[in-house]
Amino acid sequence: MTLASLRIEVHATASARRNHVGGSHDGALRVSVTAVADKGKANKAIAKLLAKSLGVRPSQVELIRGQTNRRKLFEVSDPPANLQKTIDQLMAE
Repeated sequence: MTLASLRIEVHATASARRNHVGGSHDGALRVSVTAVADKGKANKAIAKLLAKSLGVRPSQVELIRGQTNRRKLFEVSDPPANLQKTIDQLMAE
């Protein structure tokens, strides 16, 4: 059985020194991007970096909630079977 989608809580940091996915903050995956939080630039950068780190296409990653908040909810459509394991490994960094 395959999942239709998987939701991921993200704690986002814009205007960071470097792009990075790893670690956790209050149960959410930490994602830092160098893009500024202006007109959705950081959200797009976070989605793209998240897709790369999870090994999925950028078109599979969609921001569901938190457009203007540090706490965001992303949904990965048609996730690979090992995606939860990958997320757990990233959160353990």
